Amino acid sequence: MNVQVNKLSKIYGSQKAVNDISFSAGLGVLGFLGPNGAGKSTTMKMLTCFLPPTDGSAEICGYSIAHQSLQVRGNIGYLPENNPLYTGMYVKEALAFAASVHKIEQSEKRIAEVIALTGLEQEQYKKIGQLSKGYRQRVGLAQAILHDPPVLILDEPTSGLDPNQLIGIRQLIRDLGKTKTVIISTHIMQEVEAICDRVIIINKGKIAADDTLTGLLAAHGSDSLEKVFIKLTNNAA
Repeated sequence: MNVQVNKLSKIYGSQKAVNDISFSAGLGVLGFLGPNGAGKSTTMKMLTCFLPPTDGSAEICGYSIAHQSLQVRGNIGYLPENNPLYTGMYVKEALAFAASVHKIEQSEKRIAEVIALTGLEQEQYKKIGQLSKGYRQRVGLAQAILHDPPVLILDEPTSGLDPNQLIGIRQLIRDLGKTKTVIISTHIMQEVEAICDRVIIINKGKIAADDTLTGLLAAHGSDSLEKVFIKLTNNAA
């Protein structure tokens, strides 16, 4: 398994943002779902070494997030929720800078491949600040996959994409899941049903469900992931 999480917790004062969660992930696309404030982004930030855990442990490709941060980061491609980009740089220039950070050999060839994969051919000579939100998402995704990491962690990767763009990016994520471990956070249930092999639902910092999509629907006697999600995360219930 490329991702191993064991009793991971993050506490802010008296609030347990992530509360003693454990899971593992191998090849394929894992949907990591939950309502706002459930602990999704916090978990992703811990796995990518942006935040230290309060307790517990996790390994990415055998490297500890607590003790081998550089090795972890080298094996992960991360698209955070806010997608920070150098808006004053041109698309191709920004990718070249990222390639230099990762010390990618034959970087020009790899940049061209990634630009084609993410549909940025027409935008590559534009400044990032001139791009729509959808195309900025594509640049963020291009940066995440540029160094061909075995693990991808994507927080709301299709945010801002129009319906036509969605089709291409969803297919790309499905294809990446054939050879990589992809963990994707989204609020779009149809997206999960379209691209995910497995689903984890987190609520109030704890894992409420962890199963294949088919198994999850069968366990709750439902034909709709949305209904299962509401049932497991409706805090008033």
